[in-house]
Amino acid sequence: MDREPTRDDVDALVGPATPHFAYQLRARVKELVAELPEGHPVRQYAEEQMARLDRLGHASSKADEGARESSERLGWDEIPSSAPADAPLPRRS
Repeated sequence: MDREPTRDDVDALVGPATPHFAYQLRARVKELVAELPEGHPVRQYAEEQMARLDRLGHASSKADEGARESSERLGWDEIPSSAPADAPLPRRS
């Protein structure tokens, strides 16, 4: 890249993220800001987004917006995974 990355560049990578591609996108964001100094605001923003992508990688849904489905709903226990990005499944040891 011939210019310094921006928050918009980070958002362009992170925006379409799904659990299946979270780690590939995380790697691209990391590469995008690798040359920025530690305290740079865009690097700090990218690090927050990389943490979000890490949580998404352990989730089954992005679920950034909208109401949550009640766990009391009929058939809830049959749903294979209902982990949104802000409450991902626990990591396996």
